[in-house]
Amino acid sequence: LNKKRYKKMAKKGSVCGYDWATKILVLVGALNWGLIGIFNWNLVSAIFDSWAPVISRIVYILVGLSALYEAWKLSK
Repeated sequence: LNKKRYKKMAKKGSVCGYDWATKILVLVGALNWGLIGIFNWNLVSAIFDSWAPVISRIVYILVGLSALYEAWKLSK
């Protein structure tokens, strides 16, 4: 998207795909921490560690980057 179109979309309150992806990843991270705190059960590890532990690590990195992006958006 070019900057003019993105700004126009942002004014209307619409959300692009990247914003949806970051919101979903932050939600996954929050739910995972809630499950760890309440039940001592890690959802991300339960799903991805059986395939390859590196996938869990990638998910954690993406969740962290998404949280930073959302925090940056709030500061604007």
